[in-house]
Amino acid sequence: MKNETPIGQGHGMQGRFGGLPDPYGSESFSRIVILPLPFDKTSTYQKGSDKGPAALIEASRNMELYDIETESEVYLQGIYTADAIESDSSEEMLRLTFEKTKEYLHKNKFVVVIGGEHSISYAPIKATAEHYGKLTVIQFDAHADLQHSYENNPWSHASVMARVKEIPEVTQTIAIGIRSLAKEELPLLNRSHTFFAHELLHRKNELYTLIKNIEGPIYITFDLDVFDCSLMPSTGTPEPGGPDWDFLMEILQYIFIEKNVVSFDVVELLPEEHNHAPDYVAAKLIYKLLSYKYSKNRDGKNEHS
Repeated sequence: MKNETPIGQGHGMQGRFGGLPDPYGSESFSRIVILPLPFDKTSTYQKGSDKGPAALIEASRNMELYDIETESEVYLQGIYTADAIESDSSEEMLRLTFEKTKEYLHKNKFVVVIGGEHSISYAPIKATAEHYGKLTVIQFDAHADLQHSYENNPWSHASVMARVKEIPEVTQTIAIGIRSLAKEELPLLNRSHTFFAHELLHRKNELYTLIKNIEGPIYITFDLDVFDCSLMPSTGTPEPGGPDWDFLMEILQYIFIEKNVVSFDVVELLPEEHNHAPDYVAAKLIYKLLSYKYSKNRDGKNEHS
């Protein structure tokens, strides 16, 4: 696919994930939808995550579309890049995103939402939970995001998981990689379902047992600041002491192999003008997770064979 005519900095068609031409990038053909949400209204440290979706999509046009690990080409499933949802308020953004996510779910699409700040995740999680009637949410994040309200805003990025826990169809949440939180959030933690970054290695078997016992579909919300900031400096609130790429991919692959992941989001990319590597990491993460999802079916046979 990399022999397409270059446009801008990448290959293929500008504004499409992977630069995919038709039919692989068309809505009617595609099993997968990329839904961009360039929203950054409640961030409290560094602003700029509203530019994350465009930077991620641009970086994705430079990926090789064959995945070595899974021996697959997930783009053959079709990956449609939807129009970005733009809004001026949290309430409007959440309403529009909820409606659009529901629309794609009803069309049997696998929806991948890209932010934007983490507050956007509430809407696709709520839509997915209502669609399936039961949902486990697995949060990869450096921060707990459990504050009831932050700066008098209950829809803040720092409150997203508090709101998610209020969704009736969300039966449980699991948090992985946490290493920063306010003391007031401690009573709100489910300690057996929270895996702090510093204890991930020696609690990995416990985590795998917890995942193995999940019943029903899974939604993954992936805040890029879960990565150590040496790998992912381009976030609004970078934190040292996080896990690396290989460690997290091992956990994610286990989740996708063992369970039915029905949707995910990737948020908090804050692109930097002179360092595009983190943009590429974020794009590669999405393609890797899609490769885990579609490379094998329940019988262990390649879906494309």
